Amino acid sequence: MSTKKHAEIAGAGFAGLATAIALTQRGWTARVHESSAELRAFGAGIFIWDNGLHVLDALDAYKDVLDGAFAAPAYESRTNGVRTANQEINSEGNYRLLTMTRQHLYQAMLSSAQRLGVEFVTSSEAIGASPEGELWLADGSKLKADLVVGADGVRSKVRDSLDIPMKRERYLDGLTRVITPRLSLKGGEWDSVIDFWSTKPERTLRILYTPCGEDTLYMAMMAELNDKEGTAIPVNPEIWAEAFPELRPVLEAIGNGGRYDIYEKTMLEKWSSGKVAIVGDSAHAMPPTLAQGAGCAITNALGLAVAIEESATVEEALELWESRERPLTDHTQNRASQLAASRDLSAGMDWDDIGLKAARHIPTGSNPVFSQ
Repeated sequence: MSTKKHAEIAGAGFAGLATAIALTQRGWTARVHESSAELRAFGAGIFIWDNGLHVLDALDAYKDVLDGAFAAPAYESRTNGVRTANQEINSEGNYRLLTMTRQHLYQAMLSSAQRLGVEFVTSSEAIGASPEGELWLADGSKLKADLVVGADGVRSKVRDSLDIPMKRERYLDGLTRVITPRLSLKGGEWDSVIDFWSTKPERTLRILYTPCGEDTLYMAMMAELNDKEGTAIPVNPEIWAEAFPELRPVLEAIGNGGRYDIYEKTMLEKWSSGKVAIVGDSAHAMPPTLAQGAGCAITNALGLAVAIEESATVEEALELWESRERPLTDHTQNRASQLAASRDLSAGMDWDDIGLKAARHIPTGSNPVFSQ
């Protein structure tokens, strides 16, 4: 009787969960190590375009995601109070884009993993790995596996232990992400995603206004790194309300929440070493300008499991996986970086093949028609 193949996965974020689910669906066992004491997502909102929804369907999380996500009728851009673009979404013939809290998406994926019997170990910090297939933990353990996966984020210790050549770029701007009640901003235009820009000579500010449910609002608040007032935590509502007076009620409701993160890009020479795969932000962190960080992460996690199923050895699978999945990820990462450097989104989002190539992609291992 054959023994199931086994994966040790560092990081219980979206990439780690997706990898564990996809491998377990294909007959593997998977153990996921999370350095935090709890399994949870950072308190912010998230965009999932059509490509990510296809992956969630393949991972048996789509229906749970639908129950509580928000389908905005349009995506609008406004600069200095003037509408620069408006695109209908989530209607027949248009793009699908669901918005939700990160915790909602996380719980849907975690539930799928738990139904499959994926093992989770909290307060378990990965500090490295060997190409021969060992995951190293902070407690001194060295765990052998048929596949090791580094899904431990932008500052991945698994990736760094492998000495894979890497480049990192930082950009001028960053985001403070906050969740607030929607208060009176409901119905009509306030059900749309609205990309607000203020481009005054003394300061450029942006708020990506995103309903995440009937009563929940996510705001991604962009300010330049050297803007001490714009990047301050807690958020100073007066600075932002001066630029966006129509948002004053929700700005004043933010309180002490939020976290400012600079736009970054991480590029690896290779996504693997021996029997170790690097997945998600560990491999290809990108600025959030296309809202494809999570989409690319879970797409590539599913693609990894499919490549393993199709290959004779793990090493062959990792070569196939990267050759198949990387071109689209590189394209998306490069376009997201161009937008971060140029601030071109202030002129309105371009709904073209360049910017939305990933969104319209049918991921490897997914069904073009959603499960009913």
